[in-house]
Amino acid sequence: MRIGLVIEHFDPRRGGAEMWTCQFARRLARLGHEVHAIARDIAPSMQDAGLIFEPVRAGSSRVEFATAAEAVARRLNLDVVHDNGDGWYGDLLLPHAGIREAMFEQQLLIEPRWLRPFKRLAARWLPRYREFKQVGDRQYGDPRRIYLAISQMLATNMRQYHNVPASQIRLVYNGIDTARFAPDQIAEHRQSMRAKLDVRDGEVLLLIVAINFRRKGVPTLLRATARLAQQGLPVRAVVVGGKRLAPWQRQLDRLGIAERVTLVGHVDDPRPYYGAADAYVLPTFYDPCSLVVLEALACGLPVVTSRFNGAGELITPGQEGYIVADPADDAELATALTPLFDAEHRASLGAAARQLALDHALERNCREILAVYDEIVARRAVRAA
Repeated sequence: MRIGLVIEHFDPRRGGAEMWTCQFARRLARLGHEVHAIARDIAPSMQDAGLIFEPVRAGSSRVEFATAAEAVARRLNLDVVHDNGDGWYGDLLLPHAGIREAMFEQQLLIEPRWLRPFKRLAARWLPRYREFKQVGDRQYGDPRRIYLAISQMLATNMRQYHNVPASQIRLVYNGIDTARFAPDQIAEHRQSMRAKLDVRDGEVLLLIVAINFRRKGVPTLLRATARLAQQGLPVRAVVVGGKRLAPWQRQLDRLGIAERVTLVGHVDDPRPYYGAADAYVLPTFYDPCSLVVLEALACGLPVVTSRFNGAGELITPGQEGYIVADPADDAELATALTPLFDAEHRASLGAAARQLALDHALERNCREILAVYDEIVARRAVRAA
């Protein structure tokens, strides 16, 4: 099959959507499909993946990229054009980042109540949000397009904000490379990384990997860590990712947990930190289906996340981890984390977490999406007949 994958940057270092797209593209190529990478640029690490790079020459705006990507895709005569959220032309749309309007509303919950109406008003006029709307209107305006929802939450958002009929939506949860993210792959890092982080014997290390600290709930985790410390529990936390860490370090000082929390900044490979951690925590305000949660589960880590994470739909509370209702409520988060200080219970959750991840491996993810591709090709054949 001749497949076009559209994403602005074909580079796994840029974020979850890009990492998933690159992994997926590699697997498609290994299965013998002809994969065209339609993007502004492609990472050097993808040069050996067996892809055909189709450069998109466009200005910096989202509209300019979407316009140029459409022109590239149209001239290629592909069997399937699969857009990962950055364009507006194709047979299938998989919006990894979610629905912009839903994300905007969820992020407003981070702001003080008095500020929210002003933010909504500003969004009507700011060029950035007007571009989002222009692209979104085109993305969700084709009655023949198939929409891949990577969670029930995302499917609901599609119907709520863009009136997408259920008949056009296919539910396919994200998949993860369960060989790369596996307990035996990370175990070798445990002692050396915990020593580097100065984690003492008996301390329970909580991990979060994030770029946007506020949306991912880092402030809530920090306040919850302070609560657990005040209760006398042997808690430590490590925050991987983010930029401009100095203000966050000052917040640690204000909370009195500077010696309990390590801010790492960007890393190319998070696996050593999964190896060091005892649990993964993501009290996110909005995540359609977090890949880092699936990575953590695959590494055998219990996960505590929020109900606004589509990946949380896969977790049975008390079996692989716990779900919090309010990502801003540090008391609720601290309560959910407390059972994880029991080593035996933590081990039981971790074993179940690994099994859950195996049920959502990249191989299954790929098969389910290829089945949708087959549906698209068959539909086109019927229309042409």
